[in-house]
Amino acid sequence: VLYEESGGGLVQAGGSLRLSCAAAGRIFKDNAMGWFRQAPGKEREFVAAITFNAGSEAFGDSVRGRFRISRDNAKNTMYLDMNRLKPEDTAVYYCNVVSNSDPKRPLASWGQGTQVTVSS
Repeated sequence: VLYEESGGGLVQAGGSLRLSCAAAGRIFKDNAMGWFRQAPGKEREFVAAITFNAGSEAFGDSVRGRFRISRDNAKNTMYLDMNRLKPEDTAVYYCNVVSNSDPKRPLASWGQGTQVTVSS
């Protein structure tokens, strides 16, 4: 298993959740990491990414200003703090290694993800 996503759940609109991605050290070390999501009937979309040293971040237009990404390299873990959640944020959320030059490009296989459901 390359990574394990956790922290999803059911939350009301306007609420918050924190997702975690625990990755294998050989994957996490020295690599940019990203979050993606896939809603039912839709293609997987980019949510956010962070460089290996946390020096740079990128966000999808739909989450910018509401979501925050961070990582703890000592724990091989990445986080996604989601605030002011909307029903349209409902999706399965996945983490992945991403390209350092193109943070929207995932590089490895997908895990099982964690379900986030936002009720109106």
